[in-house]
Amino acid sequence: MSDQWQIGKKKRSGLADTKERAVLVGLSKKGQKKEEVEEFLAELDFLAMTAGAETVKTFIQQLDHPHPRTFIGEGKAEEIAQYIEDHDIDLVIFDDDLTAKQTAILEEVFKRKIIDRSSLILDIFAARARTAQAKTQVELAQMQYLLPRLRGLWTHLERQRGGIGMRGPGEMEIETDRRIVRDKISQLKKKLIKIDQQNITQRNNRREMIRVSLVGYTNVGKSTIMNLLSKSDVFAEDKLFATLDTTVRKVVFGRMPFLLSDTVGFIRKLPHHLVESFKSTLDEVRESDILMHVVDISHPQFEDQVDTVNETLQALGVDQKPQIMVFNKIDRYREVYFDKLLEDEVKTQILHDLEENLSNRYPHPHIFVSALKKENINELRALMVTLIADQYKIRYPYQVKNF
Repeated sequence: MSDQWQIGKKKRSGLADTKERAVLVGLSKKGQKKEEVEEFLAELDFLAMTAGAETVKTFIQQLDHPHPRTFIGEGKAEEIAQYIEDHDIDLVIFDDDLTAKQTAILEEVFKRKIIDRSSLILDIFAARARTAQAKTQVELAQMQYLLPRLRGLWTHLERQRGGIGMRGPGEMEIETDRRIVRDKISQLKKKLIKIDQQNITQRNNRREMIRVSLVGYTNVGKSTIMNLLSKSDVFAEDKLFATLDTTVRKVVFGRMPFLLSDTVGFIRKLPHHLVESFKSTLDEVRESDILMHVVDISHPQFEDQVDTVNETLQALGVDQKPQIMVFNKIDRYREVYFDKLLEDEVKTQILHDLEENLSNRYPHPHIFVSALKKENINELRALMVTLIADQYKIRYPYQVKNF
């Protein structure tokens, strides 16, 4: 079962590892804009690259509702099957979750491995998990994903226990597999409860200091900003979900100490069971005093990403916390959207209009920065000092703080 989550690793005896060649498949449903579907597939392409696959072609099928057997309709399935055969494709990735029945039928048609968006994200999470908590959370999400799909699997789960006493009178083998998975889910939940209790104890020991949590869409530069502000060495990479484990660092600006934490990034269409599994990781966000919402201002759909993060924060019940909006990658924004022939005054006016529009749309204090070029980082520190000092005054109203 362990190999199921290693999407990008093709094992060939005597040969060097090569990337799996993949095609992406998306469904444009009734009332859905084509641009939105294309954006989802572009993100799926980035996910595939992060997992180690190479996207060869993208297919979009327009249907009012998903086909109950093949998801995309039999005609489109045959078209994709012919392309797979002609171009030596190894893998087919769907942008939406498939049922076990749909997966089994499509595997018969394509004669290739079929995965959906949820299993792709789980593969990335499995590769990125480092701590015991993250590994347990990922394994729990995998089991919850597999449980309703056991009938569609080509291979059986490896059993942890012997067969005697495991099977009741007339019990089917698939029911035994389901019971094993349910037992494993129960064990993992108990293990997470113990880890959560340890984390609560650690957070209680840090309760005196103000806590700031970095939140935002995946791959917006949270870890790079974390490294700049805390002068630490948190892993950062231009890939989705580079950071999976929550990292907490003590930072001191002048004479003012506080705790800064980096958390897992959010993404659209994040599987529900994955959100449930990672609730304990997001407890750091719940218990923080200030949220630093990092946004990739150079991304063409950054407003949709902000909405996704805000919806997640609202679901966690933390959307009313004090917040700083950090619009990162302003250097890339200028490279993408500024013509080289534009005069400096025009560029300044464009940035001024952008800032005014963002001020009208988002009520929180905000700042433009470039974590890569270290642009406006001192101004960000000054803004943080103001908000953190205000929180200290609220927490210790009768103590004079000379920061």
